[in-house]
Amino acid sequence: MKKKIFETESHKGHTLLKLNLEKLDTQVSPQLKAEFFVICRSPMKKLVIDMSSVKSCDSSGLSALLVAERQMREIKGEVHLIIPNLDVRNLFRITQLEKVFTIHVSPETVS
Repeated sequence: MKKKIFETESHKGHTLLKLNLEKLDTQVSPQLKAEFFVICRSPMKKLVIDMSSVKSCDSSGLSALLVAERQMREIKGEVHLIIPNLDVRNLFRITQLEKVFTIHVSPETVS
């Protein structure tokens, strides 16, 4: 059985999307963008994306995350990212996307 690249869970007040992949790249970004369009039509106001498994991310992966951010902003919601990997966090710092997203090092810091 093939492992799902992401899983969603509804929690009180937010949706958690767990990415089950090491590379957030052109291979998976189209599927992820499509999922964001579905998720962001729900009535929740906070989307938490758990990137704990992600070890690398390219521009198409960043683009997919920006789709989620734009969709959530349109409904006055917000996106929180869980990024424990230092290299991936540095990518967000270098691209200045740390100013766009609320980034957490672990799931326990998301309120």
